[in-house]
Amino acid sequence: MNAMLSKGWFKKRPQFGTRFLTDPRQVFQHNAWDNVEWSAEQEQAAQKKVQENSQPLPAEKQEEFDNRANEYWNDFYTIHENRFFKDRHWLFTEFPELAPQQKPPQEAEENLINGEDVPSTHNDAVFPGASASYRILEVGCGVGNTVFPILKTNNDPGLFVYCCDFSSTAVDLVKSNPEYDPSCCHAFVHDMSDASAEYPIPDHSLDVIVLIFVLSALHPQKMQNSINRLARLLKPGGVLLLRDYGRYDMAQLRFKKGRCLSDNFYVRGDGTRVYFFTQDELHDLFSSAGLEKVQNLVDRRLQVNRGKQLTMYRVWVQCKYRKVLLPPQNQDCLYGETENIRAEP
Repeated sequence: MNAMLSKGWFKKRPQFGTRFLTDPRQVFQHNAWDNVEWSAEQEQAAQKKVQENSQPLPAEKQEEFDNRANEYWNDFYTIHENRFFKDRHWLFTEFPELAPQQKPPQEAEENLINGEDVPSTHNDAVFPGASASYRILEVGCGVGNTVFPILKTNNDPGLFVYCCDFSSTAVDLVKSNPEYDPSCCHAFVHDMSDASAEYPIPDHSLDVIVLIFVLSALHPQKMQNSINRLARLLKPGGVLLLRDYGRYDMAQLRFKKGRCLSDNFYVRGDGTRVYFFTQDELHDLFSSAGLEKVQNLVDRRLQVNRGKQLTMYRVWVQCKYRKVLLPPQNQDCLYGETENIRAEP
């Protein structure tokens, strides 16, 4: 299996957006259709449905869900363990940055911006994956359904993968997986909504950060600081990859009254929370963190249950944003910021 994956199995998988429904009578011929156009009536009906169920819960109830978020996610993974999830091999088609890369030797690229050294923010301390030439971090790794396909598929000897989750139960499940190898992977517990919490990785050291259906679990007021913090971890030229829930996704329209926390932000029956994004909202978050757009698209898919003759409209947003390469005149600013960080006790 590993050999099949490393030889490019993922390349044969078609990208999203390649199967179109041109004849409505053929809707049950496949399990899913891409780039499904919504009619004006359908859009209006979705807006009405959201407005009907948009009365927010009392502030004290919202605070309870915020304070107990860790408990709810631990319960979620305790109940489901690794039975609820499927490995995400589609990631390598949508995000080829996760596949094997042709990278220059580490000595030629480590801590470089436009050919100049960038001072380390870890005071030259050793950190997991310090000798790697290509580093990927997944935030919100769950039980490893992204991490383990990356490790199986990407045979780059210079690769090191970091993965973290808010839930200690999820991280324990990752570490107990027989495929977990500390020599090329480091799993740790981390609350990305706490922008002051330290990552075990220096700033300016990551090539790729992956956010798959995780940013939506944060309180909207904490999202910007969380993205700002992640952007600092990226090397200049590094990319942040995201796929998450879009506005008027089927999951949003299914929420009943008494589940709304604020506009487009809801609590599920198990206590976990979810936000539904627009493209513009995500663009504002990433551009405000100093990242430039590579991709920002809506994936509107019609999923079909052929056995029950049911149709389900899904809406996801997929983004790639790159950390800007600094012009030479701005490098002094970066050095100054880094020195200030290093000088803190």
